[in-house]
Amino acid sequence: MLSVLPDILLALDSGDIAVLTLLDLSAAFDSVDHGTLLQRLQTSYGLGGPVLDWFTSYLSNRTQYVRLPTTRSAESAVLYGVPQGSVLGPILFLLYTADLLQLIRRHHLYPHAYADDTQIYGSCNPSEAGMLQQQLSTCVDEVAHWMMSNRLQLNHSKTKVLWCASFRRQHQLSTGPVRIGNTFVMPVTAVRHLGVHLDADLTMTAHVTATVRACFAALRQIRSVKNSLTCDALLALIRAVVVSKLDYCSSVLAGLPGSLKRKLQSVLNSAARLVCSARRSERVTPLLRELHWLRVPERIQFRLCVQTYRCLHGSAPSCLAETLRLTTDMESRRRLRSGSTSSLMVPPSRRATLGDRAFPVAAARAWNALPTSVRSMLSYLTFRRNLKSLLFNASFQDD
Repeated sequence: MLSVLPDILLALDSGDIAVLTLLDLSAAFDSVDHGTLLQRLQTSYGLGGPVLDWFTSYLSNRTQYVRLPTTRSAESAVLYGVPQGSVLGPILFLLYTADLLQLIRRHHLYPHAYADDTQIYGSCNPSEAGMLQQQLSTCVDEVAHWMMSNRLQLNHSKTKVLWCASFRRQHQLSTGPVRIGNTFVMPVTAVRHLGVHLDADLTMTAHVTATVRACFAALRQIRSVKNSLTCDALLALIRAVVVSKLDYCSSVLAGLPGSLKRKLQSVLNSAARLVCSARRSERVTPLLRELHWLRVPERIQFRLCVQTYRCLHGSAPSCLAETLRLTTDMESRRRLRSGSTSSLMVPPSRRATLGDRAFPVAAARAWNALPTSVRSMLSYLTFRRNLKSLLFNASFQDD
């Protein structure tokens, strides 16, 4: 999400519109052809000898059966697919479909794959929307043909298309159907992708609304069994099923207006009152301080800075790390005072509601706001600990 969403935000920030297509595969992991996969590992990735024998042994002689309480079916050989729930399963599937990404790029569109979730997106001037739509349909045709040749099945009817534009350009979006293979798909106004809800104007209102609804539903269920739980069990349960929902992909919430952040904060306040058995009329600040919970704005900044630290220290995906540049890498800045620090270059943007929310912009600004002593921490765990202490003190210094 930190790779796809910023590209679309920056396109909208420059005045363009964008289209995001979420491809749906039918039984993707169960359809991988073993022979094709092994051949691809050998020819495309240079694997051979004992290593290729390991993969052959890993995929071969697997069986499956159905078991009922009193009986079980006969075993049948598993001739296709990679084991789901395994570490190698998603990796082998990505290696199997890697050529698909190059095919999409040849149509001057951008692909991104996460396991069996494949996205295609692109942007253009509003006057060229028809051309982009035709470009997308042609690309999906080739994608479907490639998948059929590799024993994969694209589910055209479940493929989602989302046109994105700024609030003022919503009237310029296409509302007509988009041809996806032999099916015409109507564009949607919001999609759920990897657990994040995206709306057409990228305000993240749909995501915040869905998150708040899910968290309060979980809190109601926890409240009904509270008397049967110890304090430690109650706190662990709320962290697992409520706070984790607030923190999930929270880096994409950078730059949201205060009204949306306050909705998320209301969840955290209710959770704190439930843990501490406090009345609704009691001030929540002492409770948050006692639990050592950051407020929502600081939680977002914490996640953003942690992801930036990982990018700068080589433990984040390259697609994210490549979007950040140290000032020391700029020839024109090396002789300046800022050129000797660990600060990041802030990419130019036009609008606080769009471009400033993109990961390269928001991450650079959040990182540069940190003291040099915190940015220079060599240990990841030490950095996280000092960062949380810094944000915690800043969050509650006026209370």
